[in-house]
Amino acid sequence: MKVPFSWLKEYVDIDITAQELEERLFSCGFEVEELIHMADGMDKVVVGVVTEAVPQEGTHLHICKVDCGEYGHDIQISTGASNVYVGMHTPAALDGSTLPGGIKIKGRKLQGVMSNGMLCSGTELGLNDDLYPGSEVNGLLDLPKDTIPGTPVQDVVGLNDYIFDISITANRPDCQSILGMAREVAALLNKPLKMPAIDYTCTAEPDDSISVCVEAQDLCPRYLAHFVRNIRIGESPRWMKRHLALMGLRSINNVVDITNHTLMEIGQPMHAFDLNHVEGRSICVRRAKPGETIVTLDEKEFKLNENNLVICDAKKPVALAGIMGGLNSGIQDDTTELLFECATFARDSVRKTGRALGQSSDSSSRYEKGVDQYSTELGLKRALHLIQELNCGDITTTCFDCSDGSSKERKVITATPARINAVLGIEVPEQAMKDILARLDFEVVDNNGTWSVSVPRYRDDVEDFPDLAEEVIREYGYEHIVPTFLKGASVTNGGLNTEQKQQMSVKRLLAGQGFYEASTMAFYSVADLDKMHVPADAPERQAIRILNPISEHLSIMRTMMAPSMLNIIVENLKKGNAAGRLFELSKIYIPHSLPLTQQPDEHMTLCLGAYGPEEDFFTMKGAMEALAAGFRLKFTYERDQVCYLHPGMTAAILCNGKKIGVFGKLANEINAELEIAKDQKSNQNIYLAELDYEALSGFFNKDYHCTPISAFAPVKRDLALVCDEAVSCGEIEQAICKASALVKEVKLFDIYRGANLGEGKKSMAFALTLADASKELDAEQVERAMTKILKDLKFKLNIELR
Repeated sequence: MKVPFSWLKEYVDIDITAQELEERLFSCGFEVEELIHMADGMDKVVVGVVTEAVPQEGTHLHICKVDCGEYGHDIQISTGASNVYVGMHTPAALDGSTLPGGIKIKGRKLQGVMSNGMLCSGTELGLNDDLYPGSEVNGLLDLPKDTIPGTPVQDVVGLNDYIFDISITANRPDCQSILGMAREVAALLNKPLKMPAIDYTCTAEPDDSISVCVEAQDLCPRYLAHFVRNIRIGESPRWMKRHLALMGLRSINNVVDITNHTLMEIGQPMHAFDLNHVEGRSICVRRAKPGETIVTLDEKEFKLNENNLVICDAKKPVALAGIMGGLNSGIQDDTTELLFECATFARDSVRKTGRALGQSSDSSSRYEKGVDQYSTELGLKRALHLIQELNCGDITTTCFDCSDGSSKERKVITATPARINAVLGIEVPEQAMKDILARLDFEVVDNNGTWSVSVPRYRDDVEDFPDLAEEVIREYGYEHIVPTFLKGASVTNGGLNTEQKQQMSVKRLLAGQGFYEASTMAFYSVADLDKMHVPADAPERQAIRILNPISEHLSIMRTMMAPSMLNIIVENLKKGNAAGRLFELSKIYIPHSLPLTQQPDEHMTLCLGAYGPEEDFFTMKGAMEALAAGFRLKFTYERDQVCYLHPGMTAAILCNGKKIGVFGKLANEINAELEIAKDQKSNQNIYLAELDYEALSGFFNKDYHCTPISAFAPVKRDLALVCDEAVSCGEIEQAICKASALVKEVKLFDIYRGANLGEGKKSMAFALTLADASKELDAEQVERAMTKILKDLKFKLNIELR
């Protein structure tokens, strides 16, 4: 929020510097992001009086003698401006001076004649006609004749001013205006607030043919309108032009400037309808009909739907409510009758329409933060006063107030000094509290120690006594707060708890496997589930829908992590990152029922993704094995079917017989549908894994037990086995381990397929390690163990020794 220091002073007698006010504002909760001095960098630019101006022969220059007061009475300066004359008062940038933008002026020869500076135009000083009349003349800036030579020019043209760029928090929309900040400054300095004039007199006859109604009162709780006749379009006064210029706006004409001035001063967006272009002389606030269109003041055309709130005449929309007026009803040079409107619109309605249409304005930014009904009333009165003050229209008695019936009275909060002090944790004197609240326009009635506090109508953020405590302390001073523990608090050693340490161990382990951590938002869209070919009746489809999503791409809470990971991989491929390994440890959100009646389960989930020409199924299996080894677990694997994974390259992950996740290659049909280049699809390998981290972490060992290295040498044996294609490596390894307690390790080292094995057969070769920690194994023990293994393989899996 930009706040000119000079404009603030019109409402409050400020007796401190801008720098001191900046510190005071920060102390009561308003961060000044930047304090801008309008003459920042300007130095040694003063009022000069031209005492002599002689044309230089053969050039377009004039050689001038300039009186600059204490800087010199006969300074020679050359200028190429054609409007220079003897007796002219104009800005003179002397030798060694600095202009806005850091431009340095040095004395030098021009066309062989020494010039000890430069005479300046208004634009060279960063001025325009709204900031100072005559600044945009093609020539030197002509200053008043009563200006004193040698006076710093910023004091003459109004550049010796400051602009506060204040960060307004979301709960204080009442401060999104000059008046709003003036109220705060008045309370801060304990000074009276000078309210802007809002009086006016109705001098013109009414018009009973005008009608105003509101059909969508849930989106427009208050709509005010007032009819003004005999509009006289003209130029705005200098003070209004300067106000607008300080806020970064250019003057258009008196009537348009009044609406813009009211927006900046009161914080109330306004619009004025030219009744000569309003069908039926009627205004109706309603939801748009599907297919309706409107062309806004910036000449953009929009197709509307029932989610858009519009202001219509008898036939068509004439304004996007809270955003921008229509081109068909705006103020023209020949406008003679206007209907001024001020309204309170639902902030979410304005925000949704603005984002859906890609349209925004100063008005919509105010409405999105919130505009209260008090400002709506005050804004219209202020605008009508300015109409009369500037004599640009005749105010009639025809006015409208369409309200949803909500109370226009002040909200009353019951509180006690003890409860307020309990929130603050310190003892603020009762009288100090009352004084602070009174300065902030709260009315306090003390009923034997119980206070009835009447809240200003523009303070929608104040709901109960904790809010009153906040108001008290920010004015009383945060430095009075004494650090103390909350009730029930205790001293801890700090650092990470056990769960956090385990999560960090998982992340470090995966990083050691070449995986980079990713972090995605907890939302995606229904289209992402469609992309993963999730069945319509799958439980993952029962997702929580966001009422007010940032965009349709982030419209539901995720119920699985794989879509988020695939989206990251696709984005990386689009950007030319052809290979990578990623993981994310985050939450999915599982509702107990829809619509929500209680908080959903927030389930911690681990998701991995690997992509690139060199990646394969065993990349993921290796990562799983590393994870198991890192936490001294034993994983087993089974074939599985997952909608988004390849049916022949998908495995379920089991720990102690419990399924904790799946991994595999992305299904070919999904890979073919990805929005990436064709060569990326054909050469790309994408593998995904998703694990129930909470189930996995339940198997983590709380204590580690070390086993000494055996003093006895192990025995190595190799087995080449012939089995059916359907038999998995995991099933064979499990059967071997169960057959004999002497088996300590089983590793697959070869797979062979050939016609000599028979149709549907394959050969798998395993390396076995047998050992006994208490003694050395003899040949007989090894033979018995191997015989038992072969018998079990034959009986359980119909496997033969090759």
